[in-house]
Amino acid sequence: MDRGLYIAASGMLAEQTRQDQIANDLANASTPGYKPDRSAQESFGRLMLENRSTGQQIGPLDLGTRIAAVRTDLTAAPLEQTGDSLDVAIDGEGFLAVQTPAGTRFTRNGQLVVDPQGRLATATGFPILDDKGQPIMVGNANDLVIGSDGTISRLGGKAIAKIGVVSLTRPVKQGDTLFAGVSGPRPAQTAVRQGFLEGSGVNPATAMVEMITSLRAFESAQKAIQTIDETLERGIQAGGA
Repeated sequence: MDRGLYIAASGMLAEQTRQDQIANDLANASTPGYKPDRSAQESFGRLMLENRSTGQQIGPLDLGTRIAAVRTDLTAAPLEQTGDSLDVAIDGEGFLAVQTPAGTRFTRNGQLVVDPQGRLATATGFPILDDKGQPIMVGNANDLVIGSDGTISRLGGKAIAKIGVVSLTRPVKQGDTLFAGVSGPRPAQTAVRQGFLEGSGVNPATAMVEMITSLRAFESAQKAIQTIDETLERGIQAGGA
């Protein structure tokens, strides 16, 4: 295969992956606690060119590009007041622990509900865990008060449980707002804010600019392939004349 075709094709594949990632970010621009991804590209390989007569090195020639890694930006987004007693936001570092069929996972999305079993759960139905790693039974959503330390109680009543807030190392994104990783103690200076949600970390304007840039790079690689194809075709025709 012509090396130019391979280089251009690898660039198109890398940009296609990047566009899928940006499109997913844009789709979650209003998802509470969503963390955007960033695609890092690198050269697939290099060929060192040299002068055959002298042996002197001329320089490297890249053989293509690829997505080296997709990294999640965990920067905290601004908190948005909702006034809903079941909405909670993590003010500072840390994650809420949730129970899923795949095991314990972690999230910054504090849009909570009370499920049919009377447990405090995420909007997708995963039970929220307390500081002892157990589901939190609240019965119903009436008069729930959640303190800044995560303690849940009834208005004027005794404490029911304490929301588990943990630190997380080696976080790996699983789905839109869930993470796997190694949990640790609650981070210092972290508070739970009732009636608030952390906004999405996606800046739609920035994401759109990135999408346009990626599309332009994709189109440039596509035009390069068309030019190479036309050049090869002319060469074949000239050789057969």
